Amino acid sequence: MNQTLTAASPNNLIDLFQRTRARTDALVAPLCPEDMMLQSMEDASPAKWHLAHTTWFFEEFILKPHEPGYTSLDDRFAFLFNSYYVQAGPRHARDKRGLVSRPDGQAVRDYRSHVEDSLAALLSRNREDADEIARLVELGCHHEMQHQELLVTDLLHGLSFNPLMPTYKDPEPVQVTEEVPLTYTRHPGGMDEIGHAGNGFAYDCEGPRHKLYLQDFDMADRPVTNADWIAFMEDGGYRDARHWLMEGHAVATREGWQHPLYWWRQDDEWWTYTLRGPQPVALNAPVVHVSYYEAEAFARWAGARLPTEAEHEIAFRDVPIEGNLMGEAKDTGALRPLPGQGVWGDVWEWTSSDFAPYPGFRAPEGALGEYNGKFMVNQRVLRGGSCATPREQMRPTYRTFFYPHQRWQMLGLRLAKDVV
Repeated sequence: MNQTLTAASPNNLIDLFQRTRARTDALVAPLCPEDMMLQSMEDASPAKWHLAHTTWFFEEFILKPHEPGYTSLDDRFAFLFNSYYVQAGPRHARDKRGLVSRPDGQAVRDYRSHVEDSLAALLSRNREDADEIARLVELGCHHEMQHQELLVTDLLHGLSFNPLMPTYKDPEPVQVTEEVPLTYTRHPGGMDEIGHAGNGFAYDCEGPRHKLYLQDFDMADRPVTNADWIAFMEDGGYRDARHWLMEGHAVATREGWQHPLYWWRQDDEWWTYTLRGPQPVALNAPVVHVSYYEAEAFARWAGARLPTEAEHEIAFRDVPIEGNLMGEAKDTGALRPLPGQGVWGDVWEWTSSDFAPYPGFRAPEGALGEYNGKFMVNQRVLRGGSCATPREQMRPTYRTFFYPHQRWQMLGLRLAKDVV
């Protein structure tokens, strides 16, 4: 994996590990055992499975190969909690994770404690392979941060089917703010570079850093808001096939899309389901839970386009990583998009770029080479992070990716324009 520890001391590494694990524990603290078992679709996983899988990752890729005396609490967990690592062995069917009632929640917590104690003992000793172990622990922490985001969005999807519309966090009204006009900033083109430069942690798919040529472009100064989206809806945007890619229109028609996921109309007002329960749609907050197909149709309707991932990186690479992102365990954050925020956080922003390898990319050998490389087909890149992305995971080069039809993640958009 393309990664380097920014602070290689054992104390800093242990602190990162403990901080990451504590945030996961905080995220599941409000859940009852029945919540922990929810699996509402194949793309989502139960919270209990996320707890176990992120633990399996440390066990499978660090403890088993690097600690000869290590013994798992239960060898069957290797089958139950592997996700998609073919080289790591067989695994339970993805769409049936919600049927695994045993081991129960306490057994999974015991598993987490066992692995945490074993890893702490491993890190406390001087070893010749300490650098390799440190890189793997850092990767394992960032892997768990990704699953923290998935845990939140999977839970939101699962709870949304409950007619009681339960709350995960205490209800809290979204602050009413003035509308921010949609303006653009011009960025000069020419030869430039994107990709991770090698300082600090990055996933393998963020490199190698490479040169490319861009035309001049305009980038919107804010994401598309709910008010913008309602205007698109009221203008017949979902019905007008002129704005849509043929495949996107077919999917929208088949699925009956007429608004973003979780929206409904009540008393002449748009409402949405959130982790704080049902709330009126905040007009000046970034629109969220829209697919690539919807985002692309909106951009055409607006007389604009989606940016490329290179344009997004170049436009915002010098902007400090601050915004509505997931916080620490003591306060995980808003976990919903908010009005008036900056570039980072709130919603992942669809780009027009395929999730494809950068020039010179080579997947690492072994099972960890499956982390990103084998997903580089038929998916689109998103940039910028969301309200469910842990703050310390964000970088200007961070590429996440989803299929064009998917909506349950914190997915939104920002517009770009050609300079003519």
